[in-house]
Amino acid sequence: MQAPVDHTFAASLPQLARQYWSLTKPRVTQLALFCAVIGMLLSTPQLPPLALVVKATIGIWLLAGAAFAVNSIIERHIDAKMARTRMRPLAAGELSPSAAIVFSGLIGGAGMWVLYTQVNALTMWLTFATFVGYAVVYTVLLKPYTPQNIVIGGMSGAMPPVLGWAAITDSAPAQAWLLALIIFVWTPPHFWSLALYRLDDYRRSGLPMLPVTHGLRITQLHILLYTLVLVATTLLPFAIAMAGLVYLTAALLLGAGFIAFAWRLYRRYSDALARATFNYSIVYLAALFGALLIDKYLNA
Repeated sequence: MQAPVDHTFAASLPQLARQYWSLTKPRVTQLALFCAVIGMLLSTPQLPPLALVVKATIGIWLLAGAAFAVNSIIERHIDAKMARTRMRPLAAGELSPSAAIVFSGLIGGAGMWVLYTQVNALTMWLTFATFVGYAVVYTVLLKPYTPQNIVIGGMSGAMPPVLGWAAITDSAPAQAWLLALIIFVWTPPHFWSLALYRLDDYRRSGLPMLPVTHGLRITQLHILLYTLVLVATTLLPFAIAMAGLVYLTAALLLGAGFIAFAWRLYRRYSDALARATFNYSIVYLAALFGALLIDKYLNA
């Protein structure tokens, strides 16, 4: 006699998969992987081997997903207080912390194995250091205790181009770190724009984000000043002959747009404008790195 099929369990599998998938914060991971792939493509005059690009991308994604899962475990009680994050599976009680720990360990270990055996040891160690920087240094030591958490902890989020570059060349030269510097300076105005229009959320969470501890006006000024520094930083690839006029034009136009958003936000604040600034910052970074790539192949 054939055993009955557990339709309830079968129906729950897609939902369970979505819950684990959400632990990896896929929207954030996509931008990080994009920057890593740009680093890979910029690292050599020719196109890098496709198989190596795929293996490196998979390894970096697995370790990034593991770091985000650990972040979700540690911050589940904070996430439960915030409208933006309270539906995350751990905050909502849909997944247990132990299940998330096992998941993080499995994909993190798989990522390290892929990078060490299929890419190179340097990329594995740099990616692991990024994991520790985000999951431990930023999440545990910085975020709950200082309004400069985004600034200091931004280095871990800035690492993808270095990881990508190292994956192809087994080295991390100054050009790769310059790409990381751009992301490092981009991070504060990006996240502080979010914190402005999510101010009530952050107040409930108890996290010492800059608009909570120092108010809207100081945060608006910081966004403007960091945006000016960011635009100046994006001119460095042209200054060191890493990129040409196509990139320079794009950097100036995109930078003018970001400065316009930051200036308007400083002069006359609204939640809608803060949200628009946040959204523009994502498009800005993707377009800026895309311009670097276009410039390279147009001048090849």
